Amino acid sequence: MEKNITKQSYNTVAITVYAETAQIANAIANTMEAHQIADTGNAIAFNFKSFDITTGLNKKNRPANDKLVLIAVTTTEDDAVKKLVNELSHKETNYAIVNGNEANLTAKGSEIMSNLKQAIALGLTVKDYADIHNRGIGLDKVAAQLNNFKTGISKIVLKKPAVINDGIFKLPKASAEEYAAYFERKKNNFKLTKFVPASGAASRMFKFLNEFMVNFDPENDTINAYINRKNDTALNTFLVGLEKFPFYNTIMDVIKQNPNYNEWSKSTRSYNFIKTMLQDEQFDFANKPKGILPFHQCDNYVATPVCEHLTESVTYAESGKKSNVHFTISEEHLDGFLDAITAARESVEKESGTAIDFSFSYQHKKTDTIAVAMDNVPFREADGTILFRPGGHGALIENLNNLEADIVFVKNIDNVSNNNLETISLYKKALAGGLIELQEQVFIYLERIDEGDVNENEVNEIFTFAKEQLAQHIPEDVSKFTHDNKVAYARDLLNRPIRVCGMVKNEGEPGGGPFWVEEEKGRLSLQIVESSQIDTENANQKAILSQSTHFNPVDLVCGLKNYKGEYFNLNEYVDEGTGFIVTKNRLGKDVKSYELPGLWNGAMAGWITVFAEVPLETFSPVKTVNDLLKPAHQPQ
Repeated sequence: MEKNITKQSYNTVAITVYAETAQIANAIANTMEAHQIADTGNAIAFNFKSFDITTGLNKKNRPANDKLVLIAVTTTEDDAVKKLVNELSHKETNYAIVNGNEANLTAKGSEIMSNLKQAIALGLTVKDYADIHNRGIGLDKVAAQLNNFKTGISKIVLKKPAVINDGIFKLPKASAEEYAAYFERKKNNFKLTKFVPASGAASRMFKFLNEFMVNFDPENDTINAYINRKNDTALNTFLVGLEKFPFYNTIMDVIKQNPNYNEWSKSTRSYNFIKTMLQDEQFDFANKPKGILPFHQCDNYVATPVCEHLTESVTYAESGKKSNVHFTISEEHLDGFLDAITAARESVEKESGTAIDFSFSYQHKKTDTIAVAMDNVPFREADGTILFRPGGHGALIENLNNLEADIVFVKNIDNVSNNNLETISLYKKALAGGLIELQEQVFIYLERIDEGDVNENEVNEIFTFAKEQLAQHIPEDVSKFTHDNKVAYARDLLNRPIRVCGMVKNEGEPGGGPFWVEEEKGRLSLQIVESSQIDTENANQKAILSQSTHFNPVDLVCGLKNYKGEYFNLNEYVDEGTGFIVTKNRLGKDVKSYELPGLWNGAMAGWITVFAEVPLETFSPVKTVNDLLKPAHQPQ
């Protein structure tokens, strides 16, 4: 049973400082001792000791709720430091590590002290603070998340849907071909990377089949009777199309090895097919990531989404006969992705004449978010530690921020096609060509501003460009600004990362869409908004949502550098107020979890956003296994 500890009362807290020399350790301890701590009006006494690392290894370092060991060193790679950390971890002693040069270690010690004060004021324990610190999570972020649970997150205020000629640019095939040709002429000037969020598990793909396995009684029931009784149309569709799935023959080869196969009824064969697919160690599809599952039957092989993304990359994310593909994955699935890439890479390279460089990254622990019980108190695991959960796909802004690329193509792992590659490639190149053309003009204007002496006509020209080509809203009161303030406004308007996003016509797919959103001071901006961010209890907001004509397929091309060739710090353009509170289950209990602003939602809220309509053929996601029966995923 989980422990729901709400607050720890302290009379004293003992802090032991270990550093590379006793002199440094003593200086840090003396600085920390200068801080006074109070908790709800009651003074907490802090006791300090300081030693060098070597001495620390000979100390008992017993764990206690009211003790914290601070390791302050110039490097964490020293063998003695590693040994000490291992010892403290093994003993479950509360510890925090800071590293830097000698000059700033005392300042970091002071920061630890301030943060510890704040943690205790929040009702957290010394152990909680040590855990939060070592995860790399800022305590201010934890405090903000706890406040969000109590106050809730404000809904997005929609002004109107983005539609063709009002927020969405039409991109007919002839125009797409022109932009694609422009991209082809310019691409070798850029390092291109295809960025594929791929950590998603396939559990939802097989949800209805897992439910069937739980509820079906193979000894006393038949599948037809079950389908009729439950009106399970998804199961019926799956079985009718069974032979069309790319994994059909492989699974059939396994179940036919059963000596009783020939005696089985049709119902028993279907049941064992599903059971083998979901529970046999060789397959175990529902517990694997989507990216490494068999999706498409090709001429002489079966293609995974990883294979399809490699194939796509050489058609539009290639420059200088090289393509770069970056997958964000869960660390425990690394081997599976490596196997999938090994199976496909050589043949794709040989056929295309393009070398493929691939890389992986994981969701950073520092982007995990705190979970709370339904009464907004931090939820604790059975061992008393606070539950932290992954922060959702919005956490991947950190991964994107760390990429070394000029232009990045973003596309989800499950959005691949068996037969629309030519159309997909054309429109990806077109979006990239549009991005390059817009960037070039933006950079010219920003360089002109830097040169100085921009006259009134030039400022007006910039505003017209921003409004007509970048779909930027220029508030009326900007016309009343002084000339210098107009120039500063223009610079701020343009000096941001740019994304060009493909949008498809809305055909009822669940998910986000393009809208004009109201911001402070009457400003409007184009945003991709999820339905959960909208106050559907408000009749006006519900009406605007219903008027939406387009859907977000996650088809983005992003420019990561500014006009000086420097990388933007993408974290500066995140709207922290647009996260999500979701309810999950842990240890049989409901818990509330905070998800960071979505990668293409609030995480890119401060970007220049341009929407362009792309054909439905470019969007063929696989949300359930039955989607693999759709024409986009079947051989032609």
